[in-house]
Amino acid sequence: MTEMKRPGRGVSPPRRGFLRMMRPAPDFAKINSAALPALPALCARWLPGGKRIGREYVARNPTRADKRAGSFKVNLQSGRWADFATGDKGGDAVSLAAYLFGLRQSEAAHRLADALGIARDGHHG
Repeated sequence: MTEMKRPGRGVSPPRRGFLRMMRPAPDFAKINSAALPALPALCARWLPGGKRIGREYVARNPTRADKRAGSFKVNLQSGRWADFATGDKGGDAVSLAAYLFGLRQSEAAHRLADALGIARDGHHG
């Protein structure tokens, strides 16, 4: 058995673009479609302390020093979300995850697909 060398010991780590090529592109439409029914639970986990008011989940924005809930809202039927105090907004669960966790859209889509049990080919696993 050969020993794997660690980066920094004569072996260069793989380039970022190379790693992206190994991972199939996410099917954003399928992931967002699968995320809609789970959106109330996702919002409760991602935006603790928020509450459902009608079709919206209203919470404090965890990415800034938001003192009270009200300006950050997620439409639970469409997935559209906005922070009306800052102008940040998006149209789906993937963009919400990317925004909240500081991820690229593709990485957020892959993580959300994993959390929802969607196989890499787009089918539920």
